[in-house]
Amino acid sequence: MAEADTEDAARPWPPPAGAYAEERGLFQLLQNMLEELLIHKPDDPIEFMINHLKQNNDDAPRICVLGPPASGKTTVAMWLCKHFNAIRVSQETLLFKEELRQTEEAKAYKERNQKIPYALWANLIQERLSNVDCIKQGWILEGFPENQEQAWMLQSSGIFPRHVVMLYAPDTVLIERSGGKRLDPLTQEVFHTTFDWPSDPLVQERLVKPEDLSEQEVSKKLLEYHRNFPEIFHIYQKVLKSINADQPSVDVLSQVLAFVQTRHRSAAPFTPRILFFGPPGSGKSLQAALIAQKYDVVNICCGQLLKEAVADNTKLGELVKPHIDSGGPGCSSLICPTSPSWSACPSGELILSLGRGTTPRSDQLPPQRSRPGSGRTPRMRKRTLRSA
Repeated sequence: MAEADTEDAARPWPPPAGAYAEERGLFQLLQNMLEELLIHKPDDPIEFMINHLKQNNDDAPRICVLGPPASGKTTVAMWLCKHFNAIRVSQETLLFKEELRQTEEAKAYKERNQKIPYALWANLIQERLSNVDCIKQGWILEGFPENQEQAWMLQSSGIFPRHVVMLYAPDTVLIERSGGKRLDPLTQEVFHTTFDWPSDPLVQERLVKPEDLSEQEVSKKLLEYHRNFPEIFHIYQKVLKSINADQPSVDVLSQVLAFVQTRHRSAAPFTPRILFFGPPGSGKSLQAALIAQKYDVVNICCGQLLKEAVADNTKLGELVKPHIDSGGPGCSSLICPTSPSWSACPSGELILSLGRGTTPRSDQLPPQRSRPGSGRTPRMRKRTLRSA
């Protein structure tokens, strides 16, 4: 039995393999490869994974910017492209700036004033996103999908955005904004008299007001958008964030950037590190002990460590003894599977520096559990009632 305890004490924690995998992001890498395999279902999975690793594009942005007419999709998409050095893909760029296999077919529909089929749009987008620049640099897809059917077509083509930005604003604001839109007939780029006016005088001269921007046309487009929005939201709800576009552009862009830079919750293993802090009596110790027991992690009670340092007559104990004797508040509870060295806690109180593999003697549960969220044990509550 003693030999087993000695072996456990000598065993490094966390295990070197797990620490290495977490440090190098291997768990996330494996999950990304598994997702790509399940999406694309290649005939040769080994060759597919080799090519995936060669691309090294797991961190490349894959963002959809959606919203009603005049909500600022183009402004946000262009700003994101500049920030991330990504490729902007929109209906205008696909028709007038790209030479794809089905571009001429789509232009023919446009010239005849006919609606371009959803399947044709999906094919154009799939071909564009499969180009090397989109794979390496990432892409910002603007204004697509517009409805449930288009979203399903993208999914069937293996196109899954990591982030979906959904802009919104009151209809009255959107109708008012639409009046300022201007179109460059040469490049089909869209500008705005207030928010996005070109600096080139030649471009300014040839800008025209689109014919379909009457209040009736805009109201019709808004009605269609509101009809399709719930279906889009349902499909992308786990990766979607709605952002109010009726505010200064700086605020809109900062909120968009904060969202697209977040990582969604992953099923890949990770080492939890949790910090509890709060006023005395708020239940820090109890909650830390419960979580430590449930998830089998180490509970580091800073106040207990300081008391142990005083009891052991260490140099740190001599420093903190006056504070402890004066009844000063304890420190926060830290939970982590390993015992890192800490120099100070957020409240500024000193914390004993622990060596690797050291387990504090304060990870035992209280003898009785309190009501969840109360922060007090039953014994504490009885004492309070008697004093009252």
